Amino acid sequence: MAIKSLVLQSGDTIGLITPGSPINAEIINARAQFLRDMGFNVVFGNNVYSIDGIVSAPADKRAEDIMGMFQNPDVKLILPTRGGTGVQGVLPFLDFDIIRKNPKLISGYSDNTVLLNSLYQFSDLITFHSLMLIDFRAETPEYNFNQFFAATSTFTSPRVIQNPPEMTLMSVTPGNVTGPIVGGNMTSIVNTLGTPYEIDTKGKILFLEEVHSPATMIFRYLTQLSMAGKLNDCLGIIMGECTDCAASYNTTYSNLINYFLVPLGKPLMTNLATGHGRYKAAIPIGATVNLNTINNTLTVLEPTVSWR
Repeated sequence: MAIKSLVLQSGDTIGLITPGSPINAEIINARAQFLRDMGFNVVFGNNVYSIDGIVSAPADKRAEDIMGMFQNPDVKLILPTRGGTGVQGVLPFLDFDIIRKNPKLISGYSDNTVLLNSLYQFSDLITFHSLMLIDFRAETPEYNFNQFFAATSTFTSPRVIQNPPEMTLMSVTPGNVTGPIVGGNMTSIVNTLGTPYEIDTKGKILFLEEVHSPATMIFRYLTQLSMAGKLNDCLGIIMGECTDCAASYNTTYSNLINYFLVPLGKPLMTNLATGHGRYKAAIPIGATVNLNTINNTLTVLEPTVSWR
């Protein structure tokens, strides 16, 4: 059974980390103030503002920030400032046993996908493919905040994950399966293959989304996931948006879904509002969900937070 984290309430402390690429200090400060205005306290990792080329700091230092937040008894939610690249480098420096004994809420997407899935896979911790610090601003759609707080601040169960009214959730291949949900950004997931942190999809529902990748790259990713057995192992598949993904050779993202995934005959849902799109559903990585592509529903079956 995956470990549920504590419920997030006004007045709680949020710990900010920069586990991947660096980000402008002015943006960090503005978004941190937005959190304060929402009623939260904010603490900063030692390397939140750091810049070390492509990443914020050496991998061991970024990992120290993560471990420090898990070991800080005041921190309720750990929030990456952004994704970018390089997050997977922190994984060898994490103590998953300590993390298991000190469960926290942690949310993010993009390259943070590898962190979210590894925390579930090696620490049994339910994590959230949802907002990062950069999303806490006035321009963020209310849908995104509603999704985030429905996942992190309530005990509502079961919880149906629905798209905003202007986005049609589509069931492509009919079926009805139940299992833990894993996944996130396709680039980041493919980057774990062949490493000790390779994603485990056996008996699970696989969720994928992508950004800024042409169809040629998506073709490569789906080919590798297929050859690695990840598509065969999973119970069902949910495809989120491929934001700003250009067609190649007159082939689109939708064409590739039909080419690679429909022939598998597994329950298949597409166009879930996630990750890099304007609208971001909150997906609890590691939680048990029901994917019903007969009724076109995705339902979280268990509470993902708990009192202690």
